[in-house]
Amino acid sequence: MSKKTSLHGCHLQSSAKMVDFAGWDMPLHYGSQIQEHHQVRQDAGMFDVSHMTVVDFTGKDSAKWLRHLLANNIDRLTPGKALYTCMLNEQGGVIDDLIVYKMEDDFYRLVVNSATRDKDLAWFRKQITGYDLTMTERPDTAMIAVQGPQVRAKIAALFTSEEQQRLANLKPFTAVQVNDLFIARTGYTGEEGFEIILPVEKATAWWQKLLSADIKPCGLGARDTLRLEAGLNLYGSDMDETVTPLESNLAWTVAFEPQDRDFIGRKALEKQQAEGIQRKLVGIVLQGQGVLRNHQKIKVEEIGEGEITSGSFSPTLNKGIALARVPASTGDVCLVEMRGKYVPAQVVKPPFVRQGKKYF
Repeated sequence: MSKKTSLHGCHLQSSAKMVDFAGWDMPLHYGSQIQEHHQVRQDAGMFDVSHMTVVDFTGKDSAKWLRHLLANNIDRLTPGKALYTCMLNEQGGVIDDLIVYKMEDDFYRLVVNSATRDKDLAWFRKQITGYDLTMTERPDTAMIAVQGPQVRAKIAALFTSEEQQRLANLKPFTAVQVNDLFIARTGYTGEEGFEIILPVEKATAWWQKLLSADIKPCGLGARDTLRLEAGLNLYGSDMDETVTPLESNLAWTVAFEPQDRDFIGRKALEKQQAEGIQRKLVGIVLQGQGVLRNHQKIKVEEIGEGEITSGSFSPTLNKGIALARVPASTGDVCLVEMRGKYVPAQVVKPPFVRQGKKYF
């Protein structure tokens, strides 16, 4: 039986089409996926992301452990700041991508993908041996992502003037505690907005407050096309344990300095870096009409072949777009196999759309 978030009843009341996602009964859309996509790009929308796993780590070895566990360097964090990073195996493959928040000295919060919860928790437990810290999963929390260019204006009435100022002062990848709400200026859509972690028992009331502020509910379908337009990877499609961050357009998330920080997977990444990567993750824009789909074959003439990892139709650009893993020497054109024929496409550097700006 699929698990249900604390907002499940709210989704049914809004006539959501529910689907199974990583063992959770989640809303795909509330009527029109494309309308929800445009709602976030042009106005304000909200997503139930309570299926994500929140894990807190406390204790004197928390920072020391995370320095070893994660490819990015948490030393750059101060209380209230966040960091996007990959967690790697010894071969440099991506076990998961996640956000880590520094709550206080010796207190860090990680938000990991729902589909990887079990293996992530097992990896944490395996690596935690010998360190003085405590791991606490937080099923008592819910999570709502509020995204779009009009979010700040629309939520203003829900907070006091002092709280509004605190939110206005938030920079990207920072967070603040407002009463019992943990509010971070992060998201997965390429638009302005917040991700709010709050007690499960308060989730329905806050969902209703956000609805009253004319923030529309949006489902997983729009979340996927929004993140693809923003050039954001999806774990399990654009990366997994068989590829490294260097092959996934995520080299910027790997901190090789300082040189004496021995994070898991470092030696494999250094070896790959020295030898040169054989494949890379790029953006694809279809030159004609059509929809790009996952696993379609890519052919780069006189170089080799690749594959689309995430493909869809872009509602903002009105074009077929994709992320694809191709030979490292691929230039700016390729061919995509569609219905038995190869059609031309442009190879680009993501994002395709971000904060309302169209790049292609």
